[in-house]
Amino acid sequence: MIVTTRVFAAFVLAASAAVLGAALLSQYWGGLTPCELCLRQRWPWGAAIVIALIALLVGSRPALPWVALVLAVVFGVSAAFAFYHVGVEQKWFAGPTACSVSSSGAMTLDDMKRQILGTAPVLCDRVQWSLFGVSLAGWNVAASLAMAAICAFVFWRGPGMRRRAA
Repeated sequence: MIVTTRVFAAFVLAASAAVLGAALLSQYWGGLTPCELCLRQRWPWGAAIVIALIALLVGSRPALPWVALVLAVVFGVSAAFAFYHVGVEQKWFAGPTACSVSSSGAMTLDDMKRQILGTAPVLCDRVQWSLFGVSLAGWNVAASLAMAAICAFVFWRGPGMRRRAA
């Protein structure tokens, strides 16, 4: 089987729509409120959907290796965003001040009021939901790395990529 630009774009579109759809389902149906970092992690998946749609609609005109390379970079960025969020959850990195618990104590009542009003309702350094001990950000790292690896493989194999019969 020859992997064409359209077949590859359709695969990336389906996978990206599934991941982004799962995030939206967990928010609107599952009741999980996303934090600032959760929302930031959705952007690369949305970009991948747009790139895959364009490649799908344009057909075979864009060269498969270059579409795969651009998507590999997009998924690499997605993995970096997700890894940063995991690091914030695990207290490896300091998170954005707007959505992380700060250790600086307020000295006055007015300081406390400013901190409370300036804090986002959902904290980035708190895991809301996990599966097998892995947070949604952790699963996003895995999904992003898998997609980046698939795209890198397609880039290196190029348009002559064929499945060999056993």
